[in-house]
Amino acid sequence: MKKTILITICAMSISGLWAQELPKWAKKARKAVFSVITYNADNKILNTGNGFYIDSNGTGVSDYSLFKGAHKAVVVTSDGKELPVTLILGANDMYDVVRFRTEAAKKQESLPIAATPGKENDKVYVMPYSTQNSLNGISGTIQKTDSIGNNSFYYTLSMSTGAKDVSCPLMNENGEVIGMIQRNSDSEDKKSYALGINYAKGLSINALSGSDTTLKSIKIKKGLPEDESQALVFLYMMSSQLEPEEYLSILNDFIKMYPNNMEGYLRRATYYMDKNSENLISNVEENLKKTVDVAENKAEAHYSIAKLIYNYNASNAKKLEKADWTLKRALDEINQALSVSGEGLYYQVQGDIYFAMKDYDNAATAYENVCKTPLASAATFYSAAKARELVENADKKGIIALMDSAVAYYNTPYGKDAAPYLFERARIKSDAKMYREAVLDYNSFYDAMLGQVSAEFYVIRQQAEMQCRMYQQAINDINKAVELEPSNAGYWTEKGSVHIRLNQTDEAIAALEKAVSLDPKNADAYRMLGYCQVKGKDKKKGLENLNKAKELGDTVAEDLIKKYAK
Repeated sequence: MKKTILITICAMSISGLWAQELPKWAKKARKAVFSVITYNADNKILNTGNGFYIDSNGTGVSDYSLFKGAHKAVVVTSDGKELPVTLILGANDMYDVVRFRTEAAKKQESLPIAATPGKENDKVYVMPYSTQNSLNGISGTIQKTDSIGNNSFYYTLSMSTGAKDVSCPLMNENGEVIGMIQRNSDSEDKKSYALGINYAKGLSINALSGSDTTLKSIKIKKGLPEDESQALVFLYMMSSQLEPEEYLSILNDFIKMYPNNMEGYLRRATYYMDKNSENLISNVEENLKKTVDVAENKAEAHYSIAKLIYNYNASNAKKLEKADWTLKRALDEINQALSVSGEGLYYQVQGDIYFAMKDYDNAATAYENVCKTPLASAATFYSAAKARELVENADKKGIIALMDSAVAYYNTPYGKDAAPYLFERARIKSDAKMYREAVLDYNSFYDAMLGQVSAEFYVIRQQAEMQCRMYQQAINDINKAVELEPSNAGYWTEKGSVHIRLNQTDEAIAALEKAVSLDPKNADAYRMLGYCQVKGKDKKKGLENLNKAKELGDTVAEDLIKKYAK
């Protein structure tokens, strides 16, 4: 019995050594300290702990461990009010700290943050969560101060704290918070540790936070970056990572934070337009109007709307009849932008809209205007050439001149980036019956591709070579085509045709027999094979093959039968 009493007296003495009534400032400061309760996806309690407010807007800090895996969290203030955590504002798993926002009163009690960090031997206090007006706390001194960068510090304390003290504020003698008590991995350790308040205060969301695994492990809604440009990038990153409803919520937050930034309204209009619902037409129009209203650069606003409506028409097969989201509306918007500023991007979109409307003449003119701006490139000259080519009775030389400008963006020897433009110029030259020039471009394309070309390329080049009587090159190319794709009946048919034109009958017959063996319904091959045979020594077999061609619907074969059946 005496032994029990002695132990109790010793315990009381030790308790008295560390626990004491805190200074007068504690009575007010306790209102800023709260209890934290986190919940899982099934709304069951996940963890409980402490935290405290660091500003009057409801910004609090606590330990990250409480929030990991949490789908919901609330804080309970010293006067018993339960306030939901609305936003996560930053987190760090290494220092086990999270910054967040809760619903708050008009003026939320918070702890004043010390202007200067604590120093070795400074007296400090641990402010516990309490619902009582008078409260005891633990006091001690700072044993060691370590810098962790950016005016942030980590404290080693000459005091003993327990699990109930984790994430409670560490206060200086003036009643200012200098740190947050950390979890001690060694329960026997007589020292304690605290993370400097500036580190916790500095936690934030940035443009790339969407891929931060620490933040992603907390399922509670995240706040936006406090920098406007970072917030815009964050919006872009989140558009492909969040569920539609979550993304809309972030858009609404962005508009609330930055009401004069047109991007918020434009992206919200895009969100509603993508739903392609009659019920949301007014939502789209309200946001489009707001986009123009708040924009400092009206031309940019009209350009963005034109591009949005153009994309809607390009990507939606089924369009809303009651919505004025037509190409004509898009054209009107881009023309308003161009009436203010002749930007290359604006002309590019104007060209795209005209092209979609099949107004190729105006599309070509728009693309040619792009080529007069700093946005000019091989691709813009190619776009102009492509549109101009579709204009009825277009000047072929003018189209080739545009392709010359496209190719001029590259130096010789050409690389693969120039290859598409060389090929297109060759095709256009061939259409203009400039066959020898076309072959030269096809050769340049071949070199640019380092010889890594398809069988089809050899067939195309062979056809141009035949037109300018480069017969040996043509034979070499068609032979390469059938070597690469020996089961392609069409290429064997083409090979037969080449040999017929060169009066190489035996080679033609061999190629065409191969063609019909691969494709028994190849009327062209039967007709040419029959022709070769009747002109040679096997008229009977030739007529049989001509009749096969006729049976397969070849009208030319019928004329040949009439001619050679006599």
